[in-house]
Amino acid sequence: MLESIHRIAPDLTGKGLKIGIAMSRFNENVCCGLRDACLHELARLGVVASDITLATVPGALEIPLTLQTMAKSGRFDALVALGAVIRGETYHFELVSNESGSGLTRIGLDGDIPVANAVLTTENDEQAEVRMEEKGRDAARVAVEMARLQQALR
Repeated sequence: MLESIHRIAPDLTGKGLKIGIAMSRFNENVCCGLRDACLHELARLGVVASDITLATVPGALEIPLTLQTMAKSGRFDALVALGAVIRGETYHFELVSNESGSGLTRIGLDGDIPVANAVLTTENDEQAEVRMEEKGRDAARVAVEMARLQQALR
């Protein structure tokens, strides 16, 4: 039975894809690390710089609105969210983490566009710094693979 199933293989070919990125400026060192790793990986996968739009926003809560506007524009094949929410001493961490994550999921579903969520949620700065490069690279791969999957399914 498995041999008769139509399978769609992962495709990490970025050439020709248009990618929109929204990056938080809050926790800027970590966010710049996410950005640099993401952009490097997108280039490695074949996405050219002129096909990438990068918008910066004050914090993680502003990322969903920016990506929603990008999704509605119809100009992009996939979107990437880059940010870092680091636990403090108040409930604000949970609010920002939950609401930004929920917003990103909703944009992908409502906008029918892949959204790679690379908004780190960590206990401290050190955890964020350890994860930023891999998470940035991972976001690039997710954006490209999911854009190609959506194209194959249509």
